[in-house]
Amino acid sequence: MTRRYLVIALGAAGMISLLTAATRPPSALRADAILVEKSQRRLTLLWRGSPVKTYHVSLGRSPVGKKECAGDHRTPEGRYRVDSKNEHSAFHRALHLSYPNTEDLVAARRRKCNPGGEIMIHGLKNGLGWLGALHRARDWTAGCIAVTDPEIEEIWNAVPTGAAVEIRP
Repeated sequence: MTRRYLVIALGAAGMISLLTAATRPPSALRADAILVEKSQRRLTLLWRGSPVKTYHVSLGRSPVGKKECAGDHRTPEGRYRVDSKNEHSAFHRALHLSYPNTEDLVAARRRKCNPGGEIMIHGLKNGLGWLGALHRARDWTAGCIAVTDPEIEEIWNAVPTGAAVEIRP
């Protein structure tokens, strides 16, 4: 009889453990920096220099090369910051980047053009969230970095304003 009670007690303890694990909140994803590798179509969240999570992205319609002037549909390359967040964007949530930086401004002056601006990491155009990962079939933004709506929700919650962003070729 004692063995039977032991098996029942262990089974009950296992069930209680499963139930409490299911009700515990998931561990919060945190990042203090973002790395975008354009050639890999990859955005990686970093915490203290270590990768935390990676996402596949879509870029500007002309993804090769550094953004030079407004309207060139290129995604910039360089070091920036998340300088603001816009939850009322035309796209599902947007993290605004500090583009253009000083280097970008100098290069644009040399070319005698406007460097452009409004470069963001964002979700899909409002109302098109149902596209999900299909948006990655081609690069389609005007120079921004796009992820799915659930992914931008996760990034939005993990990344604070002021976080460093490095965009590599």
